Amino acid sequence: MKNKLLQKIKWAKSNFKLILILLFTFCLLLVSCAMSDGETTLAMALVAGVAGGKHVVDGPLSTDVAREASPELLLNEIDSQIVKIRPMATPVDQLSRCAGAKRAGSMTVDYYNVDTKPTTAQVQDDTPTPTASGDISRFTKVKLMTTNNEIFDVSDTILVQGVSGYAPDGTTVTNNDLVLYVVKKEDNDGGIWVMAANGMKVGDTENCVPKISKSTILIRMGRAASELDVMSPQFEALPQKARNFCQIFKCQIEQSTLMKMSNKEVPWDMSDQEEAAIYDMRLGMEKSFLFGVKKKLWDPAKKENILLTGGIWYQAGKAFNYDGEKFTQNEVVDLMRDAFTGNAGSKRKILIGGSGLIGRLNKLEYSKVVTAGENVVKWGIDFSELRSKFGTLYVLLSEVFDEVGMADNG
Repeated sequence: MKNKLLQKIKWAKSNFKLILILLFTFCLLLVSCAMSDGETTLAMALVAGVAGGKHVVDGPLSTDVAREASPELLLNEIDSQIVKIRPMATPVDQLSRCAGAKRAGSMTVDYYNVDTKPTTAQVQDDTPTPTASGDISRFTKVKLMTTNNEIFDVSDTILVQGVSGYAPDGTTVTNNDLVLYVVKKEDNDGGIWVMAANGMKVGDTENCVPKISKSTILIRMGRAASELDVMSPQFEALPQKARNFCQIFKCQIEQSTLMKMSNKEVPWDMSDQEEAAIYDMRLGMEKSFLFGVKKKLWDPAKKENILLTGGIWYQAGKAFNYDGEKFTQNEVVDLMRDAFTGNAGSKRKILIGGSGLIGRLNKLEYSKVVTAGENVVKWGIDFSELRSKFGTLYVLLSEVFDEVGMADNG
């Protein structure tokens, strides 16, 4: 350490004159800056040439002087990477591509869907209350008129919601609902005659059908056949036809040969033009897939029909409404209940929503009932997972909802 210090002292002694010159020059610069009061002196160093050029005198050529005399002479540093500012991806279009394509021999496509037979109906009129007076046997078989007689057949069993059944003694009321058995169906009005499986006892008559009030819900259960039954009422299901139109989506890019040959500050060629055009087309397709209206229009200028495809927004079978000011975990549970019950078809579904809806979902503190899982990648899309006892939702933001003024929808 001592040797290094001695070496520095020797160097300072040998270059003493140089150090003095540098200190003197620095002092002059400080005095010059103090006297200038912040005003530029570039104009004082520029002299106009005979042909309009600029010449620098009485000073060195600096970048500031060069930009003043010739603004285009010095080049700026240009980042060759182009920042592509685009909205969120197009999930519906992406999912449709991952699902694969089907060949269609017509621009009009018919398709079929089949659902299930309804299981509930309501009683249209009150049934009589069993009494010990008169013919008590009339209470062992009772005729019911329902809001949907067609769903019931002979040998069906029916659960009567909200009407208590009885114990085998016929007098003790139990927590079990009343169960009925269909013994006959009228041909003229479709009314059904039923017997009680756990009915009440009136006098010495057992299994009388207790009073069933109007609007009571009847739930159709399984059929009950006897040992020697070889036939049962027939049941067939027929698919229903639906129709949609194929819409032609297209875009066009043109570029001249001179444009292709011209030098550019950044790499921007025909492929980049195609990418931008296709992305714009996919954004338009996304809106059509969601909110398009099925229609055939006549274009008088082209003298041709234009086919518009119907969007899936208007094909949804259910609607769930929520209060944005009172959106809590309870609403999320109700949402998932609606999504996964009633012919839901799957325990995993995709929720695509606007920024308002996705923001509300992210602000909630989830518990063990509804949990927010890790992100999952499916079909090339990064989803957030939302799990409950009803099922799993794959949640994704789509700015298309924001663009059409439906940020709180999904």
